[in-house]
Amino acid sequence: MRTTVIGATAAVAVLAGLVTAAVPAASVEKKPAEAASVHGAARISYIESLDDDIRFTVHAEQKPFTRPVLPEVPEGLPTDARGTLKISHTAPGGATGWAEAAVDCLVTSGRTATLTAVVTKSNVEEIGARLGISVQQGRKGEPDRLGFSWGVVNVDPGHVDENGLHVSPRVGTCMAPAPFTTVITGGYKVVHAEITKSPAQPEAAIRRG
Repeated sequence: MRTTVIGATAAVAVLAGLVTAAVPAASVEKKPAEAASVHGAARISYIESLDDDIRFTVHAEQKPFTRPVLPEVPEGLPTDARGTLKISHTAPGGATGWAEAAVDCLVTSGRTATLTAVVTKSNVEEIGARLGISVQQGRKGEPDRLGFSWGVVNVDPGHVDENGLHVSPRVGTCMAPAPFTTVITGGYKVVHAEITKSPAQPEAAIRRG
């Protein structure tokens, strides 16, 4: 499946006569979100498969320090997350590829979220493979957008298999490209939250490179 994709607006009304005194806008303090999240379902338009029905359903919430997968970081990471990712890709002939995956990482910035999920069920993907997804919630009048870590991205020219064929490298946690496709039906709601400060960790607990 590496060459193809398997893949609100709120209104506030003030009723005249029911409010005796307006609260000045400057005095209303917006509380920051406690945890980042992204929820929604949409069909996207992908340049390589314009006639195909490609859909992504995402329900993910950040759960800091709940997935101690690294022995050198036993408390987990601030971007730990839980949730589900579902993908389906139906070609014009009716053949459908699909996958379900468990979210393991989520990070946000404003209206954009990047997450990864590990495949648990699929008729095309390898069980245990990690998929990277990015979501951008559009402003008023703009469509939402979505990106994914296979197809036209995540290529290492020096990475070949035993037959000399190029394969996609593994996707690390929270790694995904910019949201390069456009949502044509449905949409996503991104809630941003700053990353929680990590507990004290040994220096160079995670090596770079």
